[in-house]
Amino acid sequence: MKNNKEQYLNGSKKIALIKSPKKLVDSYPKAAITVDCAIFGFVENELKVLLIRSDIEAYKDKWSLLGDIVKVDEELDDAADRVLFERTGMTDVFLEQVKAFSNPQRHPGGRVITIAYASLLDIRHHQLKITDNELHWHPVNNLQDMAFDHKQIIDACYTWLQKMIQEHPLGLNLLPDKFSLRELQNLYEAILGVKLDRRNFRKKFFSMDFLIDTGEMEEDVPHRPGKLYKFNFKKYERNKKQWFTIDF
Repeated sequence: MKNNKEQYLNGSKKIALIKSPKKLVDSYPKAAITVDCAIFGFVENELKVLLIRSDIEAYKDKWSLLGDIVKVDEELDDAADRVLFERTGMTDVFLEQVKAFSNPQRHPGGRVITIAYASLLDIRHHQLKITDNELHWHPVNNLQDMAFDHKQIIDACYTWLQKMIQEHPLGLNLLPDKFSLRELQNLYEAILGVKLDRRNFRKKFFSMDFLIDTGEMEEDVPHRPGKLYKFNFKKYERNKKQWFTIDF
């Protein structure tokens, strides 16, 4: 048995070494690679996404995400940053890679694989310096037929976003330094797209012990003033394991 095994491992059939990797790659099927950025923004208790009018005739008057081809000497992350800067003028946005989309028929021009990136911003703090092709913030709950498979991409990135804010205090950065529990709940309801039970929501957050009571109250509000809180980011960093999935 041992001899047979050695003969199998050290048999006469050898693997031919490839002398020209370039020729090998040149023989591969050709496919373009692009990046598409789903930039979500939160303002006035509404979740929005940055959209632009498509410049492809087949998708005339339809909305699309911000995207472009990845250059031959460019990293994917660098391409996403470049696209965002060239289309919006913004440079201080953290983008996270979400998913690849590779349906052979997703682009009318041929085989194009795209890598989706996503981010969540406070619209008030990120001004659009470029607005070509009617670039604007579009309500997520009002999306219809879009160019390419961009509605599918947004849906996937939206699912990613909902998962992220339940597993990390991502959304807290969108609130003022001092916020009410009403504002906190409005934020989660807008992003999760559901109505949450007020009592259960507050009980969940208080049980994590990351809220600091400032001793202050809301002012000039059309409803009964509520207490103002701050999120203890320093404590969170020290006790990340105490943050658990917010399953309402």
